[in-house]
Amino acid sequence: MRLILNSLFVLGLLTIPVFAEPVDLELVFAADGSGSIDNDELRLQRKGWADALTSPEVLAGIKDGPAGAIAVSYMEWGGPSSQVLIVDWHVIRDEPSARIFADKLMSAPRGATGYNSISNAIDFSVRLVEQNSHEGTRKVIDVSGDGPNMGGRSIESARADALAKGFTINALAIRRPGSGRPGGPGGMPLEDYYAQNVIGGPGSFVEIADETQPFALAARRKLLTEIAGTLGVTRHASR
Repeated sequence: MRLILNSLFVLGLLTIPVFAEPVDLELVFAADGSGSIDNDELRLQRKGWADALTSPEVLAGIKDGPAGAIAVSYMEWGGPSSQVLIVDWHVIRDEPSARIFADKLMSAPRGATGYNSISNAIDFSVRLVEQNSHEGTRKVIDVSGDGPNMGGRSIESARADALAKGFTINALAIRRPGSGRPGGPGGMPLEDYYAQNVIGGPGSFVEIADETQPFALAARRKLLTEIAGTLGVTRHASR
């Protein structure tokens, strides 16, 4: 009898459900690490997000949420077969936890190669959220890049599948006037391409980084908007 009771007790422990940690936001930074981004530009992107995440304004916004915490991860994308997790999931609730994430981001080696599969980056980001141990009120993929989708499955299909699962996709267009680098197809402004083809979901928007608004400022504005769950002040999705 004692053996049976002990066995039932152990079985009970094994069947206790594991509850996901509640957070206000599950956020994937999906940053361009493709061949058009040199090492200095890659570091500029990373530093922009690291500085934004550790800024007093962003930390205050995090603390104002019902859970007082967000879960973040950072991946870089290149070609269709190149999606690299740079920093795994961290819960950010204060300056020390934000600093740990930022330090890991700045010290991680470069990994992505190839050219511009935003669609596969979205798919990869969806899987990152689905496989984590957090439960957020909102799920956001934050795409930053300097060009359009060039490979992998269609961007329309990747976006539609993510939206069907309750994700919001936002974008930060890195615009370089006079650089000779492509914007959108056929000369379309990159922010318009992202607005029409990449972003979607409740409150989705495109932020712009260019000579009038440096990446660090654009990143902080964007992150503040995403944490607040409000609409941005630039271009917004109609879907």
